[in-house]
Amino acid sequence: MLPCSPCLPCFSSLPLPPHLFGRYHKEKLRFIKDSLLMFVSPSGLSQIKESVVEKLFFGHQPTPELIGILSVYIVQGILGLARLAISFFLKDDLALSPAQVAALMGIAALPWVVKPLFGLISDGLPIFGYRRRPYLILSGLLGAAAWTCLATLVHSAWAATLAIALSSLSVAVSDVIVDSLVVERVRGESASEAGSLQSLCWGASALGGLLTAYFSGYLLEHLDTRTVFAIVAAFPLIVSGVAWLIAEEPAGENSEAPQVGRQLQQLWQAVKQKTIWMPAAFLFLWQCTPTAEAGFFYFTTNELGFGPEFLGRVRLVSSLAALLGVWLFQRFLKTVPFRQIFGWSIVLSAALGMTTLLLVTHTNRLLGIDDRWFSLGDNLVLTVMGQIAFMPVLVLAARLCPPGIEATLFALLMSVLNLAGLLSHETGALLTHWLGISEHNFDRLWLLVTIANLTTLLPLPFLGWLPEADPQAELPSDTSQELPRDRHFPPIMEVQSSVAQHRNQPFVPEFVPELMPTVEESPD
Repeated sequence: MLPCSPCLPCFSSLPLPPHLFGRYHKEKLRFIKDSLLMFVSPSGLSQIKESVVEKLFFGHQPTPELIGILSVYIVQGILGLARLAISFFLKDDLALSPAQVAALMGIAALPWVVKPLFGLISDGLPIFGYRRRPYLILSGLLGAAAWTCLATLVHSAWAATLAIALSSLSVAVSDVIVDSLVVERVRGESASEAGSLQSLCWGASALGGLLTAYFSGYLLEHLDTRTVFAIVAAFPLIVSGVAWLIAEEPAGENSEAPQVGRQLQQLWQAVKQKTIWMPAAFLFLWQCTPTAEAGFFYFTTNELGFGPEFLGRVRLVSSLAALLGVWLFQRFLKTVPFRQIFGWSIVLSAALGMTTLLLVTHTNRLLGIDDRWFSLGDNLVLTVMGQIAFMPVLVLAARLCPPGIEATLFALLMSVLNLAGLLSHETGALLTHWLGISEHNFDRLWLLVTIANLTTLLPLPFLGWLPEADPQAELPSDTSQELPRDRHFPPIMEVQSSVAQHRNQPFVPEFVPELMPTVEESPD
C-alpha cells in the first residue's frame, strides 16, 4: 500500500464513490514521481551537490587533495584516543608524581617550539624532488613507530618522554606540510571568506576527536594502556597513505632553494616593528601562565574516583562544547575588535575558571551537586569559553603577518606561543612540587588552581599593546615592497586557551588539542 501523501487528503475513511479512488491513487503516484524526479534530475542533483559543498565543506570543492588534507586533521583528532591512556600510563604504570608528569609534558612539547625549522628543512631539502609528499609519508611512519614503542618497549620515565616526544614530532611535521597546502588555498580568499577553510579544518579534527572521545575511556575499562597504544599506532599510517592524494609538482633541479640568511633578514625587519612584537609579547604573557592540569587529573582520579569510562564522557562533552565555542565565535564574535574581545575573554576566563574551586574544596557537595554532574557542567561551560577565548589568538597571529613573509612569520609566532605553553607546563610543575601536591595530598590544590587562574589576569594592563583595528592597516606601507613573498609553512595553533589549561587531561603532547585550527592568510 502506498503511503499517504502529506499534500493530499486521505480518503480512506470517507464515503466516496469508487471511481474517485482511482483518480486519488493516480494523483498520489504523480506526486511521488514528481518528487523523485526532483532529486534524480540533473538540476536536482546539482542543487544537492551545491548544498553539500556549501554546508559540509564551507564552499570548498572536495578535491582529492582537500580530502587528503582533511584526513590528516581527522587523524590528529583520532590520536586523542590515547589521551587518557597516556595519563593513566604515566600515573599508574610508571608511578610518576603530578609534578613529574607536568614536567614531562613540557619536554614532550619541544617539537612544536621548533616547527619553523621543519618548514626550512622541507623547503630546502626535497626528497626525490618533492617537498611535501615524502615528509608527510615519513611523519606517518615515525608516528606509528613511536606509538609501537610505547606499546612494547617503554618501561621508564625517560623512555616514555622520548617516545612521546617522537609522536609529538610526527604530528608537528605533518602539521607543517598540510598547513603549507592550506596557505596556498587561502591565499586568494577575500576578507569576507577568510577563516572558512580554517573552520573546516577545525571541524575535521573535531570530528576525529568526537569519534574517539568516549572510546578513549571505554577502551581503558576493558584493555590495558599498552593495547590502546598498539591500536593508536595504526592511525598515523593513514597519514602516509593519503600523502599520495596531494597534488605536487616536482621541484626542478634549477628551482631556487630558500636562502636562510635572506629569510632571517626579512624576519628581523618585520619583528622589530612595534605593530608585530608588542601583540606577540601580549599573547606570550597570556599563554605562559602556570597550569594546574596535572595535579587536577590526579585529584579527579585518586580523590574523586573518576574512572576512565567517565573521563571518556567528559572528553566527549568537551569535544562537543569546543565545537559550540568555535561556532559561536565564527557566527557572532569574529568581527569584534581585538582589544575588546581579549579583555572580556581574559576576565571571563579567570572568573569562570574559579568555579573549579567548588569541586576541589567539595563545596559542590554542600550545595547538593554530585561530583560527576558538577564536573560535566563545569567542563562544558569552561570549554566553550576556552574556545571562544582561543580563536582570537589564532586570528590575531595570522593578521600580524605582513605581506611577503606571512607563512614564515606566522610559524615563528606560533613557536613563540608554543614556548609560552612549555613554560606554562614547567612553571605548573614547579608550583605543584613547591605546594606539596602529590598523588594523595591535595590540601593545597585549591591554591594552585587559584594561582593558575589569577595569573591569567596579568596581561590586562598591556591590552594597549594590541591593535585597535586590523593590524594589517597599521603596518608600514612599504613593507610588502621590501619583503618578497616566501613559501614557508605556518603551523596551526597548538596552544590552549588559559581558561582550559587546568582542566584538560595531560596528553602527548598537550599541544595537540582535539581542535586544531589552520592559518588564515590575509588577502594580498
